[in-house]
Amino acid sequence: PVEYPVVPEGRLLLQTLRSHDQYNTTIYGLNDRYRGIKNGRRVVLVHPEDARERGLADGAYTDLVSEWTDGSERRAPGFRVVHYPTARGCAAAYYPETNVLIPLDHTADTSNTPAAKSVVIRLEQPHRD
Repeated sequence: PVEYPVVPEGRLLLQTLRSHDQYNTTIYGLNDRYRGIKNGRRVVLVHPEDARERGLADGAYTDLVSEWTDGSERRAPGFRVVHYPTARGCAAAYYPETNVLIPLDHTADTSNTPAAKSVVIRLEQPHRD
């Protein structure tokens, strides 16, 4: 049976992806001509309305925090918000920058590959140590 992730209110479903010039985890540049991203990889693509609901202007900075059943906090700090026409309730960001958000036991049933296309996250003010 097909299972769909449950995304609680106020959260987003994150998919990780590659930039146009990236082969697996080898990064060749800081620009992504597919998506119009320039000068950086620590970006999170969020639908403009989802970003506004969270008080995040285009170009603002946020931390990505994943949520999983083990209760551990996994944080990827300092991502630039890019208003982008993603599906409402979803977000996207590059890997390997977001690998830290994916629990080791969050894998596909048969292939055992990391479930990097369905990570529940929340966007928080940048964390200061």
